[in-house]
Amino acid sequence: MALAPEVSSSTDPLPIEQEGSGINAPGLQGFVFALFFIFGGITSLNDVIIPKLKELFTLNFTQAMLVQFCFFTAYLVIGIPGAKLVKKIGYMRGAVTGLLVMMVGCLLFIPASQTATYALFLFALFVLASGVVLVQVVANPLISLLGPAQTAHSRLTFAQAFNSFGTTIFPIAGSILILGSIASLKAEDLSGAELDAYRTAGSQAIVTGYIGIAIMLAIVATVVWMFRNKLKGERHEPSTGLGGADLLKRPRFGYGALCIFLYVGAEVSIGSIIVNYLMQPGVMGLTEARAGPLIGLYWGGAMIGRFIGSGLLRVVSPGKLLAFVAIGAITLLLVSTNTTGELSGYSLLAIGLMNSIMFPTIFSLACEKLGSRAADGSGIINVAIFGGAVIPLLTGMLADVSGSLYLAMAIPAICYAIIAGFGWYARRPAV
Repeated sequence: MALAPEVSSSTDPLPIEQEGSGINAPGLQGFVFALFFIFGGITSLNDVIIPKLKELFTLNFTQAMLVQFCFFTAYLVIGIPGAKLVKKIGYMRGAVTGLLVMMVGCLLFIPASQTATYALFLFALFVLASGVVLVQVVANPLISLLGPAQTAHSRLTFAQAFNSFGTTIFPIAGSILILGSIASLKAEDLSGAELDAYRTAGSQAIVTGYIGIAIMLAIVATVVWMFRNKLKGERHEPSTGLGGADLLKRPRFGYGALCIFLYVGAEVSIGSIIVNYLMQPGVMGLTEARAGPLIGLYWGGAMIGRFIGSGLLRVVSPGKLLAFVAIGAITLLLVSTNTTGELSGYSLLAIGLMNSIMFPTIFSLACEKLGSRAADGSGIINVAIFGGAVIPLLTGMLADVSGSLYLAMAIPAICYAIIAGFGWYARRPAV
C-alpha cells in the first residue's frame, strides 16, 4: 500500500478508513461541504457568461459553447494527473492546490478583459476549471469516506446539495452584475472603436465578479491549509494501467462512467441555453437581463431535490430512483419543446429538480466496492465529466444547423434515456 505523506501535527489526526464504517468527523465534513459549494457555484457561472460573451463577440451557438468545451476539457486533461497528485500529496493538500489554481484562473480574466479577446477568456476558463477538477477529485471520495459505508449514497447526495446551493446563488448574483450591465446597447449595432470600447466595458463586468471570487478562494485555501494535517493514514492503492483506466473493464463502473459523461453533458447543455431559450418569442420572450436570474430556478431545483433525495436514498433503491428521475427529465423535455409560453419555460427549468440526485447517485453506484482505489475511480469519473465539453458543443451545432433550440433538446433527451437504463441495471448492490 502507498501512504500519503505524513507530517506531525498539533491536532489529533483523523484515520481514514477505505472500507467499512468510515469515520465520524463532522467538522471536516463541513469543510468538504464548503468545497462543493464553491466549485458548484463557479461552474454554474458559465451559464451567465455564455449569453454575455455570445452577445459581446457576436457568436453563434457553436462558438458560444466553446466556453463549456474549454472549461470541461480540463476534466479530460487534468482528471487522471489530478488523481495521481492527490494520491501523492494527500486529500487536504490536494484541495489547497486546486483552490490556488482556481484563483489563478480567476485572475487571468483581467488580461482577457483588457484585450477584449475571446480566446483569452477561454484560456482563463480552462485554468479555472483545472483547479475545479483537483478540488472535485478530493471532495467526492473524501465525503464518501467520512462516515458509514452504508450511507455513502445519502451523504454524497447531501454534499451535492451544497454544490447546488452554490449553483443557485452564483448565477443570480452573476446575472445581476454581468447580464444587467450596459443592457441598452448591442454589439451587433456597433463597429470600430465603439465596438472595441463596448466589448472592453462588457468584459470588465465579468472580471469584477471573478476578482471577488479569487479573494474568496484565497481565504478558503488559507483555512484549509491550516487543517492540512487533520488526516492521517490515507491509503491509496498504486494505479495500474493508465491512471486506473483498468477500472473501466468492470461493467458497472464502465457503464457508470459513461453515464457521468452523458449526465454532465445534458445538464450543462440545458443550463447553457436557458437564457436564450427563455428569450424566444414562442417561450417567454424575456430580455437577457430578466432571463438570467431564472437560471437560479434550474439549479435551485437541483438543490431542493438533493436535500430531499438524501433522505429518500436511505429508504429507496438508488438505482430505481435514478431511473425514475431520468424518465422524469425526458418527460419535462417533451413538455417544454411541444408547448409555448410559461409552461414551456418553466418545464425546462423544472428539469433541475430531476437532475438533483443523478451525479451523486451515478458516482456512488459506479464506485461501489472500489475500496482503496477510490481515488483512481474519482479520477476516471472526473475525466468522464468531459461530457460537459462534448454534449453542449453537439447541442449548439444542432441548434445552428436546424435553426431550432427545440430540436437541439433531443440530444439531452437521449442522454437521459441511457442514464435511466443504468439506474435499472444498477438497482441491486454491487458484488
